[in-house]
Amino acid sequence: MTGPCFVDANVFVYAGDPRDASKERRAIAWLDLLWREQRGRTSAQVLSESYVVLKRLALARGSTQDIWHGVQKYFVWNPLAIDDAVLRRAHEIEQRFRISWWDSTVVAAAQLQDCALLLTEDLQDNGVYGTVTVRSPFTLEVREAAASYAALPRAPSPHRPRGRPRRAVRVSPPAP
Repeated sequence: MTGPCFVDANVFVYAGDPRDASKERRAIAWLDLLWREQRGRTSAQVLSESYVVLKRLALARGSTQDIWHGVQKYFVWNPLAIDDAVLRRAHEIEQRFRISWWDSTVVAAAQLQDCALLLTEDLQDNGVYGTVTVRSPFTLEVREAAASYAALPRAPSPHRPRGRPRRAVRVSPPAP
């Protein structure tokens, strides 16, 4: 993998939820890879959401203390706090890309941590939001992560620019 990778809540949830064994295995593989390579990034919002969802799923099975310890171990990734910088960036993202507020805060947190890759199934797979490329951890093989997911430079537009057309400057022929 070429740079930091932001992990959304659904990856943490599937890693702790045995109801879908294939997604559980894939989520665990991603988290293990990012842990080993020290490239995992997340936010306080994501860990909070993960805890709440996993706790709700665990109510039928027993103790939530294990859930807390599982979430707490990701504190070493220094989860980004949701502060005014994240909220301002999220507002820009929400307006520009017309995605939900909560998805905008996730993308903003990924951008502010210089992540090229965002693992989530909540946004369109292969979607590009500024410098962040979204990939589903359940369609992207873990070994494919070696590719670079930096956003490509913007190609020049094939359309005419907006506004009034510029007047052509008339050049007089030289005097004899």
